[in-house]
Amino acid sequence: MSNLPQQMLELFQSRFGKHSDLLVRSPGRINILGEHTDYNNGFVLPAAIDKAIFIAISKNDLDVSRVYSQDFNEEVAFSMENIKPGEKPWLNYILGVVSELQNRGHILSSFDAVFAGDIPLGAGLSSSAALECGFAFALNELFDCGLSRYDIAKTSQLAEHHFAGVMCGIMDQFASVFGQDQQLIKLDCQTLEHTYHPFSTGDYKFMLFNSKVSHELTSSEYNIRRQECEKGVEILQQGNPDIRSLRDVNMFLLMKVMEELPGKVFDRCKYVIEENKRVNQLTTALGQHDFNRVGQLMYETHEGLSREYEVSCEELDILVDLVKKEKAVIGARMMGGGFGGVHDKSSQKRCC
Repeated sequence: MSNLPQQMLELFQSRFGKHSDLLVRSPGRINILGEHTDYNNGFVLPAAIDKAIFIAISKNDLDVSRVYSQDFNEEVAFSMENIKPGEKPWLNYILGVVSELQNRGHILSSFDAVFAGDIPLGAGLSSSAALECGFAFALNELFDCGLSRYDIAKTSQLAEHHFAGVMCGIMDQFASVFGQDQQLIKLDCQTLEHTYHPFSTGDYKFMLFNSKVSHELTSSEYNIRRQECEKGVEILQQGNPDIRSLRDVNMFLLMKVMEELPGKVFDRCKYVIEENKRVNQLTTALGQHDFNRVGQLMYETHEGLSREYEVSCEELDILVDLVKKEKAVIGARMMGGGFGGVHDKSSQKRCC
């Protein structure tokens, strides 16, 4: 068990000279299948994990809020008025949550907080969503906002849209807020209907390897993928106005407009349509304990992410190719949004 909770309580007291009113644990997530389908109203299959961000927080009587990040060894003070994105990526997730709550009409006063986590940064385990959801939950409790868990997830998603500049889907935030012990969540991102499935893999184990290749989703590539999918929907709607997203499209419909789709749009749409199908097939396979089928679907997803959606990187492809040679391994894929190794060379910043 991590000693971070006690560390945060002690750190809060040492920095601010008082006990915190609240300690929050906000988990990261893995995703068994369903990458880049959430913002296309598709299906995903995530689970909360035992790595998390811990936040100690209290109200204060000052004119500014004070937040200390142990991971970045930085403290920032800011006014609760005229909240705008700043230069520190980690702080923007928090400022975004504050701004979204204020936009919903909630009255927030100044607060003090310290936080740290054991979620590897930039590793595709959604440390950013954990930070957003943790602060949304904490502020909801501290200021009695009356938010539901759905509200917390949605508020956190909008914070990432408006302050981090990443037009993400709802999966990461939903998994952090709704995760249950030893359970996968099959989430319909169009309706937010979800079911829990026991995470039982028999003699097999899911193992997550950290390639140490970091990503920064605020780079434009993530948003470009979303725009390419939206372009495909726009063209498809010309022949079928009932289509609202790629969730409403099958391969037959996509093939009919193949020649009309510019650039990489066909490949992006094809991947999403087939990934939605794979999520449903994998859920069935897990229920039947057909782990060979589970492994096959994982390999297919990696191929799609690498060749069609183009969000993998050389290091991840090498890792998958290496384990294919091992008889004990039945499947492998990259996990997370991807873009390993993509970074802003001008600033060398790395996101949560």
